[in-house]
Amino acid sequence: MAAPHGKFIRPDHSALAAMNERSREIFRLVVESYLATGEPVGSRNLARLLPMTLSAASVRNVMQDLEESGLIFAPHTSAGRLPTELGLRFFVDAILEIGDIAADERDRIEAQVKAASSGQTMEGLLTEASSLLSGLSRGAGVVLSSKENVSLKQIEFVRLEPERALAVLVAENGAIENRILNIPRDLPASALVEAANYLNNRIRGRTLAELRSDIEHSRAAAEQELDLLTARLVDAGLASWTGLEGSAQQLIVRGQANLLEDLKATEDLERIRLLFEDLETKKDVIDLLARAETGEGVRIFIGSENKLFSLSGSSMIAAPFRDANQKIVGVVGVIGPTRLNYGRIVPMVDYTAKVVSRLVRG
Repeated sequence: MAAPHGKFIRPDHSALAAMNERSREIFRLVVESYLATGEPVGSRNLARLLPMTLSAASVRNVMQDLEESGLIFAPHTSAGRLPTELGLRFFVDAILEIGDIAADERDRIEAQVKAASSGQTMEGLLTEASSLLSGLSRGAGVVLSSKENVSLKQIEFVRLEPERALAVLVAENGAIENRILNIPRDLPASALVEAANYLNNRIRGRTLAELRSDIEHSRAAAEQELDLLTARLVDAGLASWTGLEGSAQQLIVRGQANLLEDLKATEDLERIRLLFEDLETKKDVIDLLARAETGEGVRIFIGSENKLFSLSGSSMIAAPFRDANQKIVGVVGVIGPTRLNYGRIVPMVDYTAKVVSRLVRG
């Protein structure tokens, strides 16, 4: 959501800090009404909602000041007001009170994510976390993780040219990736078969990180089992899956259909269509989630603060999860309209990230 006619007004932050109680209360009610209904709110309704006695005319004067500060705007010819993206950011940063996650939601997250981790692959755990966030938030649940967390099923090598081979990597979730490898001209055909057999005897149901660690620990034995050229091919095959020649991350999105619920107007439908196109391309989502890896705790991205949402007018709440070494290995989050229930979803995403971290650490 932007200010009318695409105009972006940057407010004077000293003015924001000096906002009096009456202005803050009216601004808070405008935002909370928008988050609850998606509709503009007028001065008469605000006057009835205020804890202090103010005439509709006095409320209109305050709303005019807030509009000049770039915090609210009048959509179309409506007499009501909506928060701008900048207003939402100010609300989230300065006014929003983040509560704790409800006990029943805490129990549900703990139980479902733990159940998914029992006897399932890492992919299954992360898919469940994404689906769970979608169900609880009524938005789209998203998870970004390193492909080192994907359980593998099979790898094959096929020679294409004297110095090039195709590595075909199959994950237990059915994902298939092909990578072109450079190989020595004098590599015998048998080396391709030996390398594939060596990996396939160790690969099933294990993540790339587990497989790599196992091979590193048994390097001496492996070198006796494989000749040098075949060993190099094994390393090349593992590297191809980690994405040295492509994306090293996987994206899981669940619950896109939730974004179609409660649409307010044709423009909402167009916003969702644009967001679906963005989700399909995936690259921008991965870039955005990767930004959430750079900070501690929950990150909130609102509207055009990121190029992904500049057209679709959506927001994302995301938090990183970590492995046993406290290294960030992925991000969980929720994508939805800018009128997400930030106060409820922020602690939900934060708690889910903590649960996933505990399970990833084992």
